[in-house]
Amino acid sequence: MSPPSPLRVLVVTSEWPTAAEPSSGIAIARQVEHLRQVDLDVEVFNFRGGGNPLRYLRAIKQFRRVYRSKVFDLVHVQHGQSGLIVAGLSTCPVIVTFRGSDLQGLSGTTGRYSPVGYLLPRVSRVVARFANEVILVSEHMARYIPERSYHVIPAGLDLGLFTPIPQSEAREQCGLPQDRRLALFVGNPQNPIKRFDLARRAVALVDGTRELEVVVCSGVRHEQVPLYLNACDVLLVTSLHEGSPSSVKEALACNLPVVSTDVGDVRERLAGIEGCIVLEDDRPETVAKGLESVLRASHRIEGRATVMDLDERLLAQRVIDVYRRALSNHRS
Repeated sequence: MSPPSPLRVLVVTSEWPTAAEPSSGIAIARQVEHLRQVDLDVEVFNFRGGGNPLRYLRAIKQFRRVYRSKVFDLVHVQHGQSGLIVAGLSTCPVIVTFRGSDLQGLSGTTGRYSPVGYLLPRVSRVVARFANEVILVSEHMARYIPERSYHVIPAGLDLGLFTPIPQSEAREQCGLPQDRRLALFVGNPQNPIKRFDLARRAVALVDGTRELEVVVCSGVRHEQVPLYLNACDVLLVTSLHEGSPSSVKEALACNLPVVSTDVGDVRERLAGIEGCIVLEDDRPETVAKGLESVLRASHRIEGRATVMDLDERLLAQRVIDVYRRALSNHRS
């Protein structure tokens, strides 16, 4: 008897790593890699929407050609807006993973939602209704979807890559000064959701004797991110909103203290970890006080043990379990 053929999955995503943006969609790319390692036949349909209706229309046509070129067992959509591409075109089960802004919206520099950002959550709620299975990266996102069943599967970690190393060694490899206090800001400073300006204003208010500087980690290869985490004294997250920020979990894996706004699942992640602070408000003065508190303690945290359950391989298996559930319900 011949062995059963591998499960054939078509992943649809509007984010994927490129040479210009190596960190774009890295969590999705890593998940695909692990699914392939357990012998799933995974094909990726990547498109760039950018809120442009014409791009979505072209993507629908391209998706139709790809979908009809092979026989797929299921379609896994990453981000709610990507569900527009497959709506009404897939005859097999559709799984949708919501990752944050797709359900919470996108805001501009003023903190107000743009027209596209206002529309995005509404589109995602429609997509959540027709999906066979829904995956959320954190529990708090359930409030944004219609009442239905869902699975909480956060983005995983490569625990072999994100691991503590001596700070002096990391600083040398990153070309960072050995005699300064460094606050790490992860993300594109031009992204209004990340609020880099708030980070800069807060750091400027920190007691000047501590010589705190902001280090921006953006546009670097995934393999380099642990060096920056180990080189710095604190991770500073000033985001307006998040789903389940990977930088916080990566910092915990490297035992780096975290000061963060109360976004996504950050409060849950940092609960009970001495040396980490979830801010009560987002005033620059409050952020600065949080940074000063961490700098006074001046030590690494015991965070790694709290993220051991986020091993990428374990979470990939949970995604496969959702696939099996979708197929079982579809056939019954």
